[in-house]
Amino acid sequence: MPGPGEVLVQVAATSFNPSEIGLRSGLLRSVFALDLPYTLGWDVAGTVVEVGSCVHTLGPDDQVIGRLDSGGAAAEYVVAAADTLVPAPTAVPLAHAAAIPLAGLTAWQAVFEHARITPGQRVLINGAGGGVGGFAVELAKHVGTHVIATASPRSTAAVRQFGADQIIDYTDAPLGQALDGPVDAILNLVAISPEQAASLVSLVRPGGTLVSVTIPIEPLDAEVTAMRFVARNDTSQLAALVKLVDAGAVHVDVAASLPLVDLASVHRDAEAGRNRGKIILIP
Repeated sequence: MPGPGEVLVQVAATSFNPSEIGLRSGLLRSVFALDLPYTLGWDVAGTVVEVGSCVHTLGPDDQVIGRLDSGGAAAEYVVAAADTLVPAPTAVPLAHAAAIPLAGLTAWQAVFEHARITPGQRVLINGAGGGVGGFAVELAKHVGTHVIATASPRSTAAVRQFGADQIIDYTDAPLGQALDGPVDAILNLVAISPEQAASLVSLVRPGGTLVSVTIPIEPLDAEVTAMRFVARNDTSQLAALVKLVDAGAVHVDVAASLPLVDLASVHRDAEAGRNRGKIILIP
């Protein structure tokens, strides 16, 4: 039952995020203090079925999406704070909208807050074939940049549909050989070694920026800004993303839609490197 400020949501879908592997395996113990048993699922898309006291922004039958920092969306129903939810987009199926919150917010903050990408820049997105990568490519293109994306052959078609101007097969040759000059900004969305991180820094022009959502990256040159960040929950940004989706400026790419009972298999496939893009899971 929802308490004050909360709503009960019938879950249409949640989505898988690779960081949940770290959560499940205990690698994020220093970041998340979990009470066991714990239900996975940070992303939720669903329909409000009951409203607690002091909730005036949502009502029964409202379709919503949100990022639940305490998890719990990998279920048929979840209780969520009303102020963490926003109206779902109408341009995509409700279940598909579960792909937006965490990945979309991460991409939004990488592009707009940390890299501060501006029109006309050359931007390299390392790991464009993942869930965050698709949103990052489309947001960077929405700004008006020239986007160079790295992707494996199995992700090339999807990344091209996102709007990337150039796609580099990272399995074929080192990035430095494939680029025709330095870039203004790099968004690193994949786990890489310290040696690979150093090579990325060398591809940024003086005065440029390298933003990582995985490992911290140390700048080799004082003229290059390098940083790592952890995305925060921000409903105003999420609502802005929904507007872009409804306007057709950002597309929601769902690589697979699976029953929730397959969640363990999704984790195993991710650990083996077999997943691509966003996977939604339907109760």
